[in-house]
Amino acid sequence: MLICATCAVERDEPVPDLCPICADERQYVPEDGQQWLTLDELERAGQQTVMEENEPGLIGIRTEPKVGIGQTAQLVVTPHGSLLWDPVGYIDDKAVKSVLEHGPVVAIAASHPHMFGVQVEWSRRLGNVPVLVAEADRHWLGRSDPSVASWSGSMTIAEGLALHQTGGHFPGSAVAHWATGAGGKGVLLTGDSVFPNPDRRTVAFMRSYPNRLPLSGAVALRIAAQLEELEFDRIYGNFNNVIAAGAKTILQDSAQRHAAWTRGDFDSLT
Repeated sequence: MLICATCAVERDEPVPDLCPICADERQYVPEDGQQWLTLDELERAGQQTVMEENEPGLIGIRTEPKVGIGQTAQLVVTPHGSLLWDPVGYIDDKAVKSVLEHGPVVAIAASHPHMFGVQVEWSRRLGNVPVLVAEADRHWLGRSDPSVASWSGSMTIAEGLALHQTGGHFPGSAVAHWATGAGGKGVLLTGDSVFPNPDRRTVAFMRSYPNRLPLSGAVALRIAAQLEELEFDRIYGNFNNVIAAGAKTILQDSAQRHAAWTRGDFDSLT
């Protein structure tokens, strides 16, 4: 098993000349070319995983230094089992031990293919946990395993914890809804289809962030409409970027703003 140095997604050998995920228009292959890594190489170089509690029942997992895109995974802990969301591209014994100390993991899922990380490796070391991959994005998988299962639409992971397919950034892009998070007000875990901005007051809707390619206004409004039925007050993005409160209203308002700009409503300002 090899890991793409740019996106940190695992891939069965023999590997292609270029990582298909990075060669796609949403990502990029670095100017100095494709590079592949192994877990052993990363461990020898001193790679580490770091876990930090974001709020009761939600633990962020990141790598130091960052591997690939460098997302922060989220471990959602419930009395009915845990969800590992957007798994990072590195794993070590310390991380496995720490995760299992919070109880069994019942599922691993990613918001979209850029966030697959070493999901199969996480599954194997956590006890062959199901790896849930949206059917619409299954063809992006780089590593096959009996633990991989397809889903679409919506899927309940445990009581108060569910996946919802929004599309957008990828056709299978998804969010995780944790109903009891944020003190019972609800938490939405998102990826690049709904991305909390640095101002902490808006979210973005993009096909590609590194290559600055937006989604259409119609798609932004569609995503907002799909999520309107869910109750949540807080959003965590895939880099631990947070909308701390009022997130549902912020998401709806941001979709309207995005649609207005793409329609040309504000061209007078340009």
